[in-house]
Amino acid sequence: MDRTDKKILAELQLNGRLSITELAEKVGLSISPCHRRVKALEESGAIKGYRAELDPNLVGFEFSAIVFITLKEGDKQAVEKFENAVIDIPQIIQA
Repeated sequence: MDRTDKKILAELQLNGRLSITELAEKVGLSISPCHRRVKALEESGAIKGYRAELDPNLVGFEFSAIVFITLKEGDKQAVEKFENAVIDIPQIIQA
């Protein structure tokens, strides 16, 4: 990952809805190389997805909470099992 890739990531973190044209202009690339770099970052897993940040009050979440959990076992398999159990629960924003 070079300096240009890091610029692309920084811009997309600020605004994930930028068009490739806008993004290319901001990072000093032409459209085709910028598009190739974004695709490569997506394929490598550096960009995992694009999400909307919601206002919890406007979408009907009555409250929000930060919850800490402790697993009986701390090995990789136990952590993966927990993550797989909660990944599809839409009310859990981050785990």
